[in-house]
Amino acid sequence: MDEAYESSNGAMKVLVILGHPRSPSLCSALANAYENGALAAELEVKKIDLGAIDFDLDVHPISPREQPLEPGLEHALQLIKWADHITFIYPAWWGVGPARLKGFLDRVLLPGVAFRERDDGRFEGLLTGKTAHLITTLDMPPWVYRFIYRAPGHNAMKRSALGFCGITTKRILALGPVKDSEPVRRAQWLEQARGLGFSLRNGASSYTDRFTTKLKSWLKALRLQFYPMTWMAYTVGALGAALISENWNLWVYWLGYACLFFLEAATVFTNDWFDYDSDRRNRNYGPFTGGSRVLVDKNLSFRELRVGIVMSLMAAAACAGLLVDDLAGNSDVPIVILIMTILGLGYTAPPLKLAWRGLGELNVALTHSFGVILCGYIFQGGELNNPFPWLISLPLLLAVMPAIILSGIPDFEADKQAGKHTLVDRLGPGRAALLAMILAAAAPLVVLFIKDQPALHGSFQGLLPLVLPHVFLLGFLTYRAWSQQRLCDRIDGLMVASLTYIIWFGLVPLLHLK
Repeated sequence: MDEAYESSNGAMKVLVILGHPRSPSLCSALANAYENGALAAELEVKKIDLGAIDFDLDVHPISPREQPLEPGLEHALQLIKWADHITFIYPAWWGVGPARLKGFLDRVLLPGVAFRERDDGRFEGLLTGKTAHLITTLDMPPWVYRFIYRAPGHNAMKRSALGFCGITTKRILALGPVKDSEPVRRAQWLEQARGLGFSLRNGASSYTDRFTTKLKSWLKALRLQFYPMTWMAYTVGALGAALISENWNLWVYWLGYACLFFLEAATVFTNDWFDYDSDRRNRNYGPFTGGSRVLVDKNLSFRELRVGIVMSLMAAAACAGLLVDDLAGNSDVPIVILIMTILGLGYTAPPLKLAWRGLGELNVALTHSFGVILCGYIFQGGELNNPFPWLISLPLLLAVMPAIILSGIPDFEADKQAGKHTLVDRLGPGRAALLAMILAAAAPLVVLFIKDQPALHGSFQGLLPLVLPHVFLLGFLTYRAWSQQRLCDRIDGLMVASLTYIIWFGLVPLLHLK
């Protein structure tokens, strides 16, 4: 960043952009009031008056990058990069805004600066972390503009322009109707604008907004989309033990699941921490691949995530302690909890770093099949020498492996650059996809051989008619992605198919055992 635009005192850097083509005007008065409020809050403020800048409003080449910026626009672009917070003040003419404001956005929100196109054809905003306020004047009551006309200008600015580039609009102040408004009313609007500028002393977000945003970030970091399978497998193990012992301890059941939940939370948090180098390089991330990205997108800090790891481990330890007390005399309980903790954290955390050595996929499959089923089984008084938990876990392990392997394929290039030698890195994307399909097909074959074992109590009855069509679907989607050379792109559809495939191996036994 140009040194001329560095903040001198570490305060929030605020850029006020006046979009009205004429001055003086009500909008220019609002811009001055907003600027005075921000200055009173001891913030660093700079202002751009679009009416005072000489520039061509139209983009003439195919791409705006090919059109040289006029000095005023070059200066404005540097200020946009400099700013932490940007406020646009303009009249909503024809429901949208002045042509000068639209032309300004066309010229300065450049590809490679404000956004970029990813390899998979999707777009990514490059101005993330910045916030915005919008102050607009209307010739109609604000409620009419919002509810009758559905606020077209606000939506265009908030979502299509600023949001597309990664800027989060925190507040929209709509003022009107302007026509025939009394001086007293205009004075009230000016005070509102000044107050909005002054409110930045506590940040662009209100306390409620900050709390909600932080809560969403923690939920995103937890990656809750992967937890139902853990619960399902754990419950299958618990019901299997209760079926034999005819003893069901509800308190122990929920305590055991809470222990696993907090262990899984600590595991996904450590994954984000130790996979940061790979995640920040990843251009093919999606809801099921590439981590939660809370660190990459700066939704959470490393310090906050470290606190989350510690708190999750403390909660898991507390639940484990209660379990050991309640199940005193069962020496298998602390052993299985310790093994699950080591394998969970060892997925990416040193010294094991199993995912970095090509063992992460097997680790996840083991913990989410044998591991959680044995926990549910042992916590409800089951014996390790009983064949039930071992037999029912084997097909589940084979069903989990394809999803874990496939999830590593879009991350292949980023992992390779970061020095993370996953199974996909060792085999290559094509062979890894083939192995995933072989394992997916092996799961129902194993079921075919073991489903009539007395120890399983008919848990797999009715499973094959459900999973066999699913295997063919997985094979088709994988072949299509491979033939179209899209395996290393985002494969959200294939990931959904592979993850829902796992569900059958937990849901069918669960329904039989309940």
